[in-house]
Amino acid sequence: MIIKTPDKNSSNRIKLDVLLDKNHGLYQLANILNWDYLSENFGQFYREAMGRPSIPIRVMAGLHYLKYLENESDETVVEKFCENPYWQYFCGLEYFVHEVPCHPTTLVKWRKRLGIEGVEKLLTETLNTAKRLSFINEKSCSRINIDTTVQEKAITFPTDARLCHKMRSVLVKMSYARKVALRQSYVRLSKKALIKQSRYVQAQQFQRAQKQTKKIKNYLGRVIRDIERKNLNPDEQLKAQLLTAKRLLAQKKEDKNKLYSLHAPEVECIAKGKIHKKYEFGCKVSVTTTADKLWVIGISACHGNPYDGHTLNGALTQVHKLTGIKPKQAFVDKGYRGKENHPKDVEIYVTERKGLSNTLQKLLRRRSRIEPIIGHLKGDNRLCRNYLLGQIGDQLNALLSGCAFNIRKIIRFLLQKMELRASAPLCA
Repeated sequence: MIIKTPDKNSSNRIKLDVLLDKNHGLYQLANILNWDYLSENFGQFYREAMGRPSIPIRVMAGLHYLKYLENESDETVVEKFCENPYWQYFCGLEYFVHEVPCHPTTLVKWRKRLGIEGVEKLLTETLNTAKRLSFINEKSCSRINIDTTVQEKAITFPTDARLCHKMRSVLVKMSYARKVALRQSYVRLSKKALIKQSRYVQAQQFQRAQKQTKKIKNYLGRVIRDIERKNLNPDEQLKAQLLTAKRLLAQKKEDKNKLYSLHAPEVECIAKGKIHKKYEFGCKVSVTTTADKLWVIGISACHGNPYDGHTLNGALTQVHKLTGIKPKQAFVDKGYRGKENHPKDVEIYVTERKGLSNTLQKLLRRRSRIEPIIGHLKGDNRLCRNYLLGQIGDQLNALLSGCAFNIRKIIRFLLQKMELRASAPLCA
């Protein structure tokens, strides 16, 4: 049997609130979040006088919540919006629609427009919602757990040979676009040397592999010098790529602040002492949770690969900014040792500290509960691998993953509340 879809302007369309299950988590959450708070804070980024009519703030904020809640990309979250009526109701639609709400690139532009402070408002609203539902109180925010992890960037494992080969390809394309006739591009020779180099490494013939790497570097150096001879006044874009290429050629194995990716030069090499993964390429992220219910009340990317203790003041400041509550006690691991890094107005308890009361000892032992929280942030909420561009992208990805974790927690608590009400005996 074929059911005819009513016309867009027809009055026969069924409202989403009639169609959907009232006990669904997203349905409940859509009616609890304070969307007016987000509209008031994000209204400054919109102008009425110019451009086409903007997409409603609730739709854009809802799509970002859903993207990180369901671990989707910009493209897939827009596509699945047409299939899921609960998503449409969550984003404020009254009737079911069959069109995509926006182009995926609109999400990218909206994030850039908000910036770090704007996205922090999304995290603040999840915490305010938990406060309104009495899931968080002032006492729980005064005792916190803090730890750091690594947010990896979407890059391949960096090797000198492959980076130099990619850099030479970029310079050759840019020179052809500017009509600079190179003496030789080394397209075939560099590719052949790269294939040989990878095969020699696989066969553990490292001296032969090193010779091929040296060849690829020589090809890159020749292309750089050829461009500089024939283009004496390069534009800013070409000049920046030439500086990057020279930096790549000059760096050595023992150097610090090396270049690990051409499209993401901010990537750092971080060693966290893991057996299965000696080095991780990305940036360090500081995660702060409450000590009892384990809500994410602070999360931020820390560039420059700082010592964990140096991130402590920033984490405490962010918690005060997002929650309005100043922490009194913080429980950390041995990576935060060093009293010179501990603020005087907050009690810092490092793992295995002795001479504490039974309550503090119990809280300090339970500090390790933040580890599975970090695992959920990585596995479920896109903190494992960051696909957003630049250092700002690192900050935005971390904040939005924290938003999704809190939303998932709110939905779970709401469903538990409903189950308790349904199982409660009726009064006589």
